[in-house]
Amino acid sequence: MTGAEIRNKAVKIVLLLLTAVVVVCAGYMAVVLNWSYSKGERIGYMQKFSEKGWLCKTWEGELQMLPVPGSLPEKFLFSVRDKAVIGKINGSLGKKISLTYEQHKGIPTNCFGESEYFAVDAKALE
Repeated sequence: MTGAEIRNKAVKIVLLLLTAVVVVCAGYMAVVLNWSYSKGERIGYMQKFSEKGWLCKTWEGELQMLPVPGSLPEKFLFSVRDKAVIGKINGSLGKKISLTYEQHKGIPTNCFGESEYFAVDAKALE
């Protein structure tokens, strides 16, 4: 084998490895963002909702959950990706709402949201 053939083979191997890494990372992100670890519903008062971030702008919210008598109130932090849900939440700030969410574990960056909980629906209760 000549030096040029070895170099061409090395370039092909490096490109194949890079392609494999990109495909594996894209597959991992697709699974993490579309498969939910858990689903649920929280009820409380919308306390805070804002768009945050320097480079990656995400909508982040804070729900003050209704406490059981005798216990301390709890905050539920969540992110929102759907524009329709953003509109529903903005319309119910300060009101009692029911928030449907999905939990996505293992998201490697906060460009998709600061929380692992993503609101998928919101209903005003007042």
